[in-house]
Amino acid sequence: MEITDLPSDKKIVLFDGVCNLCETSVQFIIQHDKNDVFLFAAIQSEIGQKIINHLGLENRGIDSIILYEPNQAYYYKAEAAKLILKELNTWKSLLYPLIPTGMIGNFFYDYVAKNRYKWYGKKESCMMPSKEVLSKFL
Repeated sequence: MEITDLPSDKKIVLFDGVCNLCETSVQFIIQHDKNDVFLFAAIQSEIGQKIINHLGLENRGIDSIILYEPNQAYYYKAEAAKLILKELNTWKSLLYPLIPTGMIGNFFYDYVAKNRYKWYGKKESCMMPSKEVLSKFL
């Protein structure tokens, strides 16, 4: 798949495909994405790397969540998490206004991200989606 083939009506979540916390987060998003807003790709995947290169992020060392709205904008870290939560159909979306962004939000985000493998573990390879959710992955 090429960047030009990405659907313009979907928001794409790039995530660390070997991180257990990230996989759990993706499963949570899928479960509560009742309006079918999101598609997913591991940062480590071919399309994930193409998107990162397209956005000019390849040299910035971003290994955290990235929310990409094709031909519009991209967000990462705390801001991406907050915008994703806003789209979900769950009572936890009510927490949206309470989630800090900017330096404060990214401070907390970076703390968790730095410790995610230690706290939640890491896989040897990227997650393989089940048949039920395969269509949600690029």
